[in-house]
Amino acid sequence: MNGMDAAYEWDTPMYRLAVAQLDAVARRMNLDDNVWERLRHPQRAHIVSFPFRRDDYQTVETVIGYRVQHLLTMGPTKGGIRYALDVNLGEVTALSIWMTWKCSIMNLPFGGAKGGVRIDPTSLSPFELQRITRRYTSEIIEVIGPDRDIPAPDLGTDEQVMSWIMDTYSQQKGHAVPGVVTGKPVELGGSQGRLEATGRGVMACTVEACRHLGLPLEGARVAIQGYGNVGSAAARIARQLGARVVAISDAKGGVHDSHGLDLAAVEAWIREHRFLEGFPGVDAVTNEELLELPCEILVPAAVQNQIIEKNADRLSCRILVEGANGPTSLEADAILAERGVFVVPDILANAGGVTASYFEWVQGLQQFFWSEEEVNSRLIDLMQRAFREVLAVATHQKTNLRTAALMRGIHRVKEAKRRRGLFP
Repeated sequence: MNGMDAAYEWDTPMYRLAVAQLDAVARRMNLDDNVWERLRHPQRAHIVSFPFRRDDYQTVETVIGYRVQHLLTMGPTKGGIRYALDVNLGEVTALSIWMTWKCSIMNLPFGGAKGGVRIDPTSLSPFELQRITRRYTSEIIEVIGPDRDIPAPDLGTDEQVMSWIMDTYSQQKGHAVPGVVTGKPVELGGSQGRLEATGRGVMACTVEACRHLGLPLEGARVAIQGYGNVGSAAARIARQLGARVVAISDAKGGVHDSHGLDLAAVEAWIREHRFLEGFPGVDAVTNEELLELPCEILVPAAVQNQIIEKNADRLSCRILVEGANGPTSLEADAILAERGVFVVPDILANAGGVTASYFEWVQGLQQFFWSEEEVNSRLIDLMQRAFREVLAVATHQKTNLRTAALMRGIHRVKEAKRRRGLFP
């Protein structure tokens, strides 16, 4: 192997984390050098720049967008589109690599992809957001499609953004193509249960982890960093299962109540004020402080690189379930393993989103739609099965869940590549 001596355009800290995880497991697996080297690189990386007109009709800015397809071996590629100011080629490439492992672990017929636009969606009017989305879609239209590459929502995007992508694509094709994206509204062929799917998958893994460790979930203290789509769904489901949600946070900070938060009051506050800031009758905490609060279960569900070498030894949780992508650094992973913290890795814990997207894709192809109960039941079954299979690998190989999950995901990809052979 030539290591990281080549200077790739996508060489960023997040990409290096994704590749370092792959390298560590590839060595352990004695992975064929040719396959190993192939998996370190995205097969296709598209960078686009396009003009964006502000509502005042005077200001025109240039916006950068990306769509990266890591692996085309397994079928169409699948992955979200994020809108954020710090989106870059390295981040999108790393996320596409993790998507490949997620799809492989869940036995889905997809390779990993990811996309993004470097903007702050909170600074845009609905009209501006729509214009950016439609123009970005038109720029990547030749590389997406229901049998080619299927985007979905991610940070900063939602079902409305997916609707605009689907409409733009359909206008160009001359007929409705609902299968070009997942995470759509139900009225446009979206699936029941999709919105809560990632959070539901996180909690399905949490239930299995508690069962494995003999830790009662009833009354267990849960702290959740990030109260977006994933974190809020995980909090609601944790509460329904009898756990005590003692802390949550958003971009501006968090709230803590050791007796358990009133989530209905929290939801009402957010509807009125948008952020948690100022929520009465609780202790205010920062996002950093939340990670170190006394709890049994910690769910980082915000952004990457939150648990690092300098704070890993201060975490007091028994179980860490990664709702976000890449929240834990390699150095922190080693510290947590030494301290006996049971880590459910992102590529397993948050795979509920892509699994429900697979359900939506299948329903769309068949034009046969399932009830929410069916979706949730199938999702939980698949998440629990995947957890148990990864746990079996971890037990057999005497390693942690992250290494076991990567081993399982990489092995399936390796076999698929071997079976297909090399062209020409």
